[in-house]
Amino acid sequence: MVAGNNLFFPVVVLASFVAILYIYFGGLWSHHAQRKVSFVERNGTHFIVDGGVFYVNGWNSYWLMDQAVNEHKKYRIKLMLQAGAKMGLTVCRTWAFNDGDYNALQISPGQFDEKVFRALDYVIAEAKQQGVRLLLALVNNLDAFGGKTQYVKWAWEEGLGLTSSNDSFFYDPSIRRYFKDYLKTVLTRKNTINGIEYRDDPTIFGWELINEPRCATDASGNTLQDWIEEMSTFLKTIDSKHLLTVGLEGFYGPKSPKRLTENPEIWASDLGTDFIRNSMLPTIDFASVHIYPDHWTHVEDLEYKLKFVSRWMESHIEDGDKELMKPIMFTEFGLSSENKGFDPAQRDRFYKIVFNIIHKSAKNGGSGAGSFPWQFFVGGMEDYNDEFGIVPWAKPSTYKLITEQSCRVAQTQGVLLWQTNYLKQLCSR
Repeated sequence: MVAGNNLFFPVVVLASFVAILYIYFGGLWSHHAQRKVSFVERNGTHFIVDGGVFYVNGWNSYWLMDQAVNEHKKYRIKLMLQAGAKMGLTVCRTWAFNDGDYNALQISPGQFDEKVFRALDYVIAEAKQQGVRLLLALVNNLDAFGGKTQYVKWAWEEGLGLTSSNDSFFYDPSIRRYFKDYLKTVLTRKNTINGIEYRDDPTIFGWELINEPRCATDASGNTLQDWIEEMSTFLKTIDSKHLLTVGLEGFYGPKSPKRLTENPEIWASDLGTDFIRNSMLPTIDFASVHIYPDHWTHVEDLEYKLKFVSRWMESHIEDGDKELMKPIMFTEFGLSSENKGFDPAQRDRFYKIVFNIIHKSAKNGGSGAGSFPWQFFVGGMEDYNDEFGIVPWAKPSTYKLITEQSCRVAQTQGVLLWQTNYLKQLCSR
């Protein structure tokens, strides 16, 4: 999703202040045992850590690198990661890109701002300190933080672009070269804080090629499929240790029978993506799915939307179990606060449905491997909010849902992985 502007109630700021006091003076974080961290691997439909099955209760905070650039805002990274660990959350999805925008990591093709790179270094190092892994996205299909539009603009300005179409990102040779250079620079970056190259750091759960790719100028899906195959193969030649996903929304393509029964509306099969085909490549380790019934359907009825959520999730888990034989991660989901008659209790119902389906799949040994609400942030960040964002500790019922899910997935896997002390304390209450 694209983050926009919204205003939060003053209670959010107060709640965040209380959270800061609790974190820094409550003693919970005073002694965090440093453990040897292992890479997350895949065995069939399961993630594996140290020989045990690993289910994810995660979250999105796309803004970590951007905030870490500013010394006066840097505390928010530690606050958010500590709060995530306190809730038993194990993976945070965030951006490892900012192309030509304010606080740009990549200023122009192959030119990087070292200050921003050091901010990303800090995010990764701090995540390790707090016992949280990171799922790092590498470019945006949307315009926010540059995205594929910026790459096309660069090629056009240099007189190398084939066309000004945004979708030329996927087929223009010059732009493909730009992106490969970017991948190599990021993956081989040596962290200035811990001295570890990103490709060798198990704090990174995995990489996401592109957030929400679409290539509507080729509804057949061939253009995007070729791009995914080329870029995933290239990435794996540099980094064979980390897991890789595409970053899909989950729409079924024009040749899929599920386009008629499971897609939210008919337009969804004409975007140049195909969940099964794109995720089937051997270089793709797990499949990603998003859930936004408010943006995907014209039907305003809440019950209709919630039924869609269940059907959408169960369909993709079935794909993981029977066809892809890979884990399925629901890496974004949200219910809009801009809906007519919105009540936060409705969002709780939505979260509960998602969490219950993940838990059910986990209990049955299925491919439903985890979920990530969009999005969490801390007080004082209203400019980074959109209609889906929340400060999770500001609403007790939502906080309770999230922490209960952390305990459920931890207990299902039978091992309190990595965050053993945090989860034992949390789940014994």
